[in-house]
Amino acid sequence: MFSRTRLLVGLQPRLLLNTQRNSAGASLVARRLISNTSCSHAEHDKHRHQLERLSSGIEGRSSHSAHILPQEVDAHGNQVNPYRDGPSALDKAVHLFFFTEIIRGMWIVLENFFRPPYTIMYPFEKGPLSPRFRGEHALRRYPSGEERCIACKLCEAICPAQAITIESEARMDGSRKTTKYDIDMTKCIYCGFCQEACPVDAIVETQNQEFSVETREELLYNKEKLLANGDRAEAEIAANLHSDHVYR
Repeated sequence: MFSRTRLLVGLQPRLLLNTQRNSAGASLVARRLISNTSCSHAEHDKHRHQLERLSSGIEGRSSHSAHILPQEVDAHGNQVNPYRDGPSALDKAVHLFFFTEIIRGMWIVLENFFRPPYTIMYPFEKGPLSPRFRGEHALRRYPSGEERCIACKLCEAICPAQAITIESEARMDGSRKTTKYDIDMTKCIYCGFCQEACPVDAIVETQNQEFSVETREELLYNKEKLLANGDRAEAEIAANLHSDHVYR
């Protein structure tokens, strides 16, 4: 009995040491497992975030491409190739290696080589002008010689470039007439608003386009200059207005 007790007492320190060693090893293994598990969780979270970001980018690109070019589907819901009606690879290769574009271009040049030229010898030859052509301005008169302008100043008000300046006075019969009608041709944009706004067709734009001058002062038209233009081109102005009256 004493021997067993002694044996147990003798073995007790060893058992205690083994238990402490086992507990220390278990705690170390558990700590390593915990550290490895935390690292793996962090890596998994990182990979999950990357996958989510990649998938969102792919979905955004697919939605953007679908918005730009919607995919065609047939009656069964299958996607249809949008290039099915285009040229084949063989056709592209033929056009590439045989220079068909260059040959077609040279053929067009050869066709036009034997045609009459489209150019004209200006100013000895002049092309046709539309009746609505807007050129140099002019003031018109009635067949009796009286000025058409009634000084309503609608042309001055509607001019977007503010190139027209009008001054007026009353006649003996109570109507009004212009004492000053100036147009700064350097400001004029030839929009034709003055001609459209005039109720009596007094201010018009003629088909004259050859009125280049050497000084700026020559482009400041006064009433006498405008009336002279109208007297010189009255027949042409009347014919153009008559041909265009259907559309007015």
